[in-house]
Amino acid sequence: MRFSLPALALGLSLACGHALAADAPAPTAQQNKMKTCNAEAKTQGLKGDERKAFMSSCLSAKGAPPAGEAKTAQQSKMKTCNADAKAKALKGDERKAFMSSCLKG
Repeated sequence: MRFSLPALALGLSLACGHALAADAPAPTAQQNKMKTCNAEAKTQGLKGDERKAFMSSCLSAKGAPPAGEAKTAQQSKMKTCNADAKAKALKGDERKAFMSSCLKG
């Protein structure tokens, strides 16, 4: 039985590629924590030294932060943005636009 070299190479590469994809390890707890902390830092719009400090604190925290803490951070941000909008006496579409950009960071 004769096989052509290109067909054999293609068959082997497909077989090996499929095996490698199936053997990919699941993310570790640390990788999941990094993903969660990155998402939270992005949500809060943190940059520079403030982001570094947050990431350090978040990654060194024992276990995942309780859901109540994340909600409290968002509520705090909402309160600050509302106060800023009120201080600027914004109303209607101007207020909506300001609140949107403020909450995004």
